Amino acid sequence: MDPRQWLDDYEARLGDLKQKSDALQENFAAANGRVTSQDGAVTVTVGPNGGLLGLELGHRACDLGPARLTALILTTARAAQQQAARKVMEAFEPMGLDTEAMRMVMDSMPADPDADETDDEPEPEPEPERPPARPQPVAQPRPAARPARRADDEDDDDNQPW
Repeated sequence: MDPRQWLDDYEARLGDLKQKSDALQENFAAANGRVTSQDGAVTVTVGPNGGLLGLELGHRACDLGPARLTALILTTARAAQQQAARKVMEAFEPMGLDTEAMRMVMDSMPADPDADETDDEPEPEPEPERPPARPQPVAQPRPAARPARRADDEDDDDNQPW
């Protein structure tokens, strides 16, 4: 191979890598995950690294009770993280499927909960609605009672001069 042809091939490969790198940066920056729960009560947005960027609670969220709302937020957040992870994988694909970068990305991806485990745990029961608590009357402090006066006794005068 003559040196000029080798240099031309090398520059072409560098140009291709530059394009792929630019596309990777752009796609990686846009690899957010945004998922809304089926009932619309919770919307979670995460960044490419899975970090929480936003949490929106719909009007129905208040009706769920603390235990169900917590479970729904976590489930929706996991789904958003999976979505972001898929977008990150898609962003790295142009770099090559069998590259060190792709292996690193695949190793750091969260496990797909649907692939390994079955959800044998039943969904938590909704908390029963409690009637609003009635305000309790505030007890008024009683004035301090005066000690009862004892009849004057001559023997007490010696022990208690007052």
